[in-house]
Amino acid sequence: MSKNKRTLPTFLVFLALSTALWLLIKLSEDYTTQTMCRVAFEDVPADKWVMDEDHQVKLSLNTDGFHTLKLSMIREPKRVVTLSLSELPYRLENGNTYSFGSRYVAEKIAEIININASDITMNEAKVYFNMVPLTSKVVPVELRSDIKTARQYGVYGIPILDPAMVTIFGPEDVIDTVRTVKTETLTRANASESFVAMVPLLLTDGKVQCANKEVKASVTVEKFTETEIEVPIVAPDSLRVRFFPEAMKVKCLVAIKDYSSLAPENFSAVFDARQFEARQPILDVRLAAWPQNVQVLETHPDKVEYIIVQ
Repeated sequence: MSKNKRTLPTFLVFLALSTALWLLIKLSEDYTTQTMCRVAFEDVPADKWVMDEDHQVKLSLNTDGFHTLKLSMIREPKRVVTLSLSELPYRLENGNTYSFGSRYVAEKIAEIININASDITMNEAKVYFNMVPLTSKVVPVELRSDIKTARQYGVYGIPILDPAMVTIFGPEDVIDTVRTVKTETLTRANASESFVAMVPLLLTDGKVQCANKEVKASVTVEKFTETEIEVPIVAPDSLRVRFFPEAMKVKCLVAIKDYSSLAPENFSAVFDARQFEARQPILDVRLAAWPQNVQVLETHPDKVEYIIVQ
């Protein structure tokens, strides 16, 4: 191997080492850098709305090159300091304008890049923002659910929500269109006993706020059994009519605890009065009413013949 070929790798190694040493020295030096940072707010009072969604502050960073580089590597759109209004000692200046000491922004930035807050100088002593009151409205909560029960079990009644009504806040034109607040979907598989669950509310558009973040759903699950009951098809007392057949057979599921109290008078089967007035020979019949916690599986017949008794 020639002398030139042997010295080239050695040269590259020394070049890399000297470059790394130079970079280490430079990054160890202190720098003063002007930069911008966006301030966002969380835990805003439910009856208020922060208008400054893109509030920016200027600051000077006086620290070594390592931490300066760390901050510069955070892209400007991602350079956001989020402050909790439930922890921030802000004060009302006038009207809808509020303020707080800018040192709280400096402390947050110092946490992000792991330096002392004293190494950050804010261009302004205070940060100002606008927060306006919102319109309120009380609306019912609508539970979304996908509850699957074990075989021979079923959901008994309607789940009870606590609270069933909530107060929402938002711009008047938005609030006027809201009729209910939905929950996230409550899911259960193979349920065989009653249960209670906390279900978050869905407030995804960012314009509607609510002090309640979730509601308690109490779901009753009971064991059901299948039964068949005959429901008489009756006409008003003013009509002397006899039907063939005289009753509708209703196959249904009923909670075992309600089985003994189930009776034909809990149901109602009616005929089509318009067809009767037109003297059609066959009338449509349907099940018009049944107990709230009974699940109807099948009814028969759906048509009957009749005679008018003189």
